[in-house]
Amino acid sequence: MSALAQAIDAFAHTEGDHATAIPSLTFHRRQSPTEPLHCVYGFGLGVVAQGAKQVTLVDRVVDYGPSQCLLATIDLPVLSRVTQASMQQPFLGLMLALDAHSIVQLATEMQLLGPGKDSACLPVTVQKMDSALSDALMRLVNLLNEPALAPRLAPLVQQEITIRLLTGPHGPQLLHLAAVGSPSQKIARAVAWLKQNYTQPMQADELAARAGMSSSTFRHHFRAITGMSPLQYQKQLRLQQARQLMLNQNLDAGHVGGLVGYESASQFNREYSRLFGAPPQRDIKRMRVMTGELSQPEISAPAQ
Repeated sequence: MSALAQAIDAFAHTEGDHATAIPSLTFHRRQSPTEPLHCVYGFGLGVVAQGAKQVTLVDRVVDYGPSQCLLATIDLPVLSRVTQASMQQPFLGLMLALDAHSIVQLATEMQLLGPGKDSACLPVTVQKMDSALSDALMRLVNLLNEPALAPRLAPLVQQEITIRLLTGPHGPQLLHLAAVGSPSQKIARAVAWLKQNYTQPMQADELAARAGMSSSTFRHHFRAITGMSPLQYQKQLRLQQARQLMLNQNLDAGHVGGLVGYESASQFNREYSRLFGAPPQRDIKRMRVMTGELSQPEISAPAQ
């Protein structure tokens, strides 16, 4: 972890989130603890090389630090905050976006058995990171020092990382997604549709039909996996995107509510205040005072 922290530090000199030459890999640096921030965790692996972090889901709180890795298997609105960081010992972490198609393909080729009947599908899990996975991640990061080779070698190292995840402690959660026709795979498909179409009016029965489930079964599995109803999920997507539009494009609340799918300005203001703890204008002022560096990513990008 010390070597990984040094490698991240070499690329992420300043506070904030840093894209890299490897499209699926991002680095993250914070020089002080942060307030809880609403964001959407995308399908990927989060690693803390230095410092510590806390993620709050609807029904539980997850803490993790060095030598641990967090796997998010479905796009999920969460509260995320850095709990340990300082100027001398900043929080340093990485996020590696994973590819669902590659996971299904590798699980099939390796003839891996599906998850056990007693294995619950959890959207976010934390496991201890073994030396083999740590070594593979280190080699991926080091490829950034070889820009001529990285485009050819990075996919190979990423495939190794995927294989190690499938055969390691995180394996059962990934196999839930790889199991064709499993409830988790169907819900993941519905969540992906919601992410792309969050501005449209949502009919739960139509969404259940898209997932190939009865309405009651769909609602049961959706809540069991995400911790919320489909309507609550859509609301969070809409409100988080509205916040981003106001922060990044300086749009006013009256206009942005309509852009994300609200027909009523009063309903938008009411639900925004309920989620973020303040009306839109006051919340955006507060966010800008905190620091623009810490604004959460748009819902179309892997969240940190």
